[in-house]
Amino acid sequence: MEKFYAFKQVGNDAELTIFGDITSLRWYENDVSSYDFKKELDEITADNLLVRINSYGGEVGEGLAIYNLLKDYKGNVTTQVEGFACSIASVIFMAGKERVMNKSSLLMVHNAWTGCYGNANDFEKMADDLRKINEPILQAYITNSALTKEEVQDLLDGETWIIPDEALLYGFATKVVDSNVAMNSMEALQFNGLVKKLKMLEKQIEQKNDEPAKDDAGSFLNDFFRL
Repeated sequence: MEKFYAFKQVGNDAELTIFGDITSLRWYENDVSSYDFKKELDEITADNLLVRINSYGGEVGEGLAIYNLLKDYKGNVTTQVEGFACSIASVIFMAGKERVMNKSSLLMVHNAWTGCYGNANDFEKMADDLRKINEPILQAYITNSALTKEEVQDLLDGETWIIPDEALLYGFATKVVDSNVAMNSMEALQFNGLVKKLKMLEKQIEQKNDEPAKDDAGSFLNDFFRL
């Protein structure tokens, strides 16, 4: 039966493709649950697992289970976005020790959502429940990035699309590639960001020659720690 994912192993290397919706409801032949996913993952014995992702996302519970299964995998896991990694698929992307984005790919992050009906108490409870459901999603992004909880929450609140260079800067990605050729690394992007910040600082100093020196120093530290 056709699945939204496919495993293949050659020697000590294995590859997994996730190209479809992530769901427990088998409306179509290419839908599958995390239970089925685990059964096949348990059969993989390779030390190196490459996970290729192109997905609009799906159910939070199923996606979190796949994320944790990949995090617990006994070998080295590399995740790579081939097109879109949206919603819970972007959380699965966070499972990689190395997280690679193609130059022509995108992440999209947002808060968990659902449908609800009932009285005012039902809606208030659902709002509280959704905030709790959001917590493991937040932790997955925070653990695998350079951002604070508040910064990640701002991205989720804004239903944010993230281009590869932004993902690299935030720490969501560790490498950007184009046709399997490395374009950027985290170290290179941080260096480029520092150069830009220093140039901005020079301009600020020129514009504030009459201000106390300690203000310029404070401005420098604020700019530096936002890199």
